[in-house]
Amino acid sequence: MAHIVVLGAGLGGTIMAYEMKEQLRTGDTLTVITKEPKYHFVPSNPWVAVNWRKREDVEVDLAPVFERKGIAFRPSAATKVDPANNAITLEDGSTVTYDYLIIATGPELAFDEIEGLGPHGGFTQSVCHVDHAQKAGQAFEEFCKDPAPIIVGAVQGASCFGPAYEFLFILETELRRRKIRDRVPMTFVTAEPYIGHLGLDGVGDTKGLLESEMRGHHIKWSTSSRVKKVEAGKMFVEEVAEDGSVKATKEMPFGFAMMLPAFRGIAPLRGIEGLSNPRGFTIIDKYQRNPTFRNVFAVGVCVAIPPMGPTPVACGVPKTGFMIESMVTATAQNIGLLLRGEEPKHQATWNAVCLADFGDSGVAFVAQPQIPPRNVNWSSSGKWVHGAKIGFEKYFLHKMRRGTSETFYEKLALDVLGIGKLKQTTVTH
Repeated sequence: MAHIVVLGAGLGGTIMAYEMKEQLRTGDTLTVITKEPKYHFVPSNPWVAVNWRKREDVEVDLAPVFERKGIAFRPSAATKVDPANNAITLEDGSTVTYDYLIIATGPELAFDEIEGLGPHGGFTQSVCHVDHAQKAGQAFEEFCKDPAPIIVGAVQGASCFGPAYEFLFILETELRRRKIRDRVPMTFVTAEPYIGHLGLDGVGDTKGLLESEMRGHHIKWSTSSRVKKVEAGKMFVEEVAEDGSVKATKEMPFGFAMMLPAFRGIAPLRGIEGLSNPRGFTIIDKYQRNPTFRNVFAVGVCVAIPPMGPTPVACGVPKTGFMIESMVTATAQNIGLLLRGEEPKHQATWNAVCLADFGDSGVAFVAQPQIPPRNVNWSSSGKWVHGAKIGFEKYFLHKMRRGTSETFYEKLALDVLGIGKLKQTTVTH
């Protein structure tokens, strides 16, 4: 009988455990290893950062859910992954061995790559983790006592741009509600070559939609921008031309700033030849399996995906929720086949369905597949997106607490957005 280990219990790891459980044979066992005992719904972090949500509103205690599902749970961080010997060393000093490993760790946040960046010893805030969002919420309350310019955006190498746009407009909405918007100049600083690029070369008319929203809300922007360093109340930014030369250098003042960092793989996964790329992301084939260590699979943000193409400033490719669900389903089915003596045949479709909340409106888009050229390339905006995002949050947290593996994004695309059915996986023979 086989022991399957899921390393990580964020969005990808938690639903991975739920789906993998359904593929096990009698006698197979499943263990989840994670550094945090509670799941936090990351898409709600921008709301936590303006105090529209409390931490306890968006977290799930995983231990009782996993116990109810018959899944072993080890809430201790991994310190070493040894794929040659099928072993993981944990922070508590113990070692866990496996027959199959599914890496679902998410990223490490590379704040240290830019001087002064980040909430830990730096001068900018983050919404990447609920701890950061809570800290940002406290800083925002202090900021509102003495309004000043705000900078929001994503630095060079970032691969997750949607939350930056969301937080920008959520902040703008809250400032209007507090009647201090007129005292707060706002600027969006991004590595993207144009507004609405999103690391995907745009989806539908995201360029036009987002530029229009920014003009309508009196928000300035700076694209193809590289953050050199951050000091207290100052951000030093270079605007880069198409040929890579620096066309402008700016010293931008701020009273509050939130900048998304670049990502990299977690430390225990970096530097393992054949497993990880130079940034520490896990290399996979079309079946989500590592080509060197063939009993290792990976899903989610920790997966290595090449950028869309050259841009003046480096931009990564996002791994959106529907894309991750698709990876999870394919992985669970492929390991299920291996357990039964068959070869993997399921491939993730890597479609993207996204709801970007703007506080009282928003933008939705569907990309099928996520990487162009696409069969579906659709975007829309309106107040309905805000309501849909709230519904998404409630449904997904309910799903996490119940321990159900029901997929959500396909249902969202079909029932809410009216887009034709997006199949979770394709089967090749």
